[in-house]
Amino acid sequence: MHGLMMDMPLLTSSILRHAARHFGDVQVVSRRLEGDIHRYTYRDQERRARQLASAFERAGVVQGDRIATLAWNGYRHMELYYAVGGMGAVIHTINPRLHPEQIAWIANHAQDSYLAFDVSFLPIVEAIAPLCPGIKGFIAMIDEAQQPDSRLSLMNYERFLASGRSDWQWPQLDERSAVGLCYTSGTTGNPKGALYSHRSSVLHAYGAALPDAMNCSARDAILPVVPMFHVNAWGIPYTAPLVGAKLVFPGAQLDGKSLYELFEAEKVTYSAGVPTVWLGLLAHVQSNQLRFSSFTRTVIGGSACPPAMIKTFREQFGVDVIHAWGMTELSPLGTLSRLQNKHLDAPAQIQQKLLEKQGHVIFGVDMKIVDDAGVELPWDGTTYGNLLVRGPWVIREYFKGDGGNPLVNDEQGQGWFPTGDVATIDSDGFMQITDRSKDVIKSGGEWISTIDLENLAMAHPAVANAAVIGVAHPKWDERPLLVVVSKPGMQVTREELIAFYEGKIAKWWTPDDVQFVEAIPLGATGKILKTRLREQFRDYRLPGA
Repeated sequence: MHGLMMDMPLLTSSILRHAARHFGDVQVVSRRLEGDIHRYTYRDQERRARQLASAFERAGVVQGDRIATLAWNGYRHMELYYAVGGMGAVIHTINPRLHPEQIAWIANHAQDSYLAFDVSFLPIVEAIAPLCPGIKGFIAMIDEAQQPDSRLSLMNYERFLASGRSDWQWPQLDERSAVGLCYTSGTTGNPKGALYSHRSSVLHAYGAALPDAMNCSARDAILPVVPMFHVNAWGIPYTAPLVGAKLVFPGAQLDGKSLYELFEAEKVTYSAGVPTVWLGLLAHVQSNQLRFSSFTRTVIGGSACPPAMIKTFREQFGVDVIHAWGMTELSPLGTLSRLQNKHLDAPAQIQQKLLEKQGHVIFGVDMKIVDDAGVELPWDGTTYGNLLVRGPWVIREYFKGDGGNPLVNDEQGQGWFPTGDVATIDSDGFMQITDRSKDVIKSGGEWISTIDLENLAMAHPAVANAAVIGVAHPKWDERPLLVVVSKPGMQVTREELIAFYEGKIAKWWTPDDVQFVEAIPLGATGKILKTRLREQFRDYRLPGA
């Protein structure tokens, strides 16, 4: 017997339609590249998103087509989220911090048909355009009067939007159809795509809004510092209109002073970002003896939040830190560290230790730790194992089947996604990452592939062998250290090797230092033993760190 309830598909367009209908006058505020502060309402945004969807339809975009973006956090970027997804196409956010050749590879792999970009990224667009013959048009996201000059025949966002019908309406789609595409870098090979559905994105927005998750409501003014090209700004562009919260977009200005001024001017109550951003904000408010008038909580993820930062926010500024963990493959939220009722009377040091963990799952996500044989391990807070997760917003495979089926089946035949992280889980279900089974480096919340850096170093004529490991850094969490064995009778300097990377990778991927050794430890199969290298350089400090 089936229940007798309405069958309404879970679509991202229904979120913005809900916001426009029930929170129509709530503001969406953006600091623009044009230099001004732009503000309008959810009602305005939904109307423009529908017109933009109509414009894409008139341009020949059909369901399933991919539309790429290279853009900061702003109202136009959010319009693209909803217009593209709402018409049945797929919004593909690309990280502009990648090297242009990587961006071109990703755009070609995704088979993007159009690419919309903020004009600060025009040099990237001009660099990749000859490498991306499948892209039909490049859309400059700026007022028509400020359209930049370019050797490319650029489209203008506002002119393009105006070509659409203002009375166009959202179609009814299959809720399992694709809505978003984000690429994640691994330790080997090319980036892989995580393809999100309408259903998974709406459920993720519901889960993120829960009190023990991001705890968002119509009483909030939310400023996402985490970029919209970084796993959909952790779902905030969907969660904020779902609950009717005011949205404040910072654009490209993410320094401490600019953020503080926007926080205060717009009465921001809640934000989210990686630890490096908050280092700059805290340095600004502390050096100028400032206080927050409305800011009460922030989600910090992307890399481990320093315990001192959690204490500083809580004790000096009265700001609760929600320590979060997730992955591109998880849309991204997996766990968040929030105290439970039983912890409220615990001593401050016990509360602090709990908040330092990556936290407890929210409904929709399940997790477990297993040994290398797949046997589930106890939740005692000390036994560590490989972390596996499953849930309705966890991927089952990568876009185009890259890498084969990543899932691990248990005895009941249920599929679990192997995160590549090693973790402990305590008796209350609080998870803590203790290591990564992969060797990828997390620097400021972004990933750096050690394999790519090693391969480039090995291309130098004086290098016999090379390895890259992550070394602790007080600001960036980790930075790459290049360990090199020189070829017999050949000389190469630290400066030459660092200069060798110029133009080949994104600048921020460049190793901070080089160490020369007689030999790099190898395992029985010829693989580099990075565990031994990390032990060897355990007490090493990077220059200037």
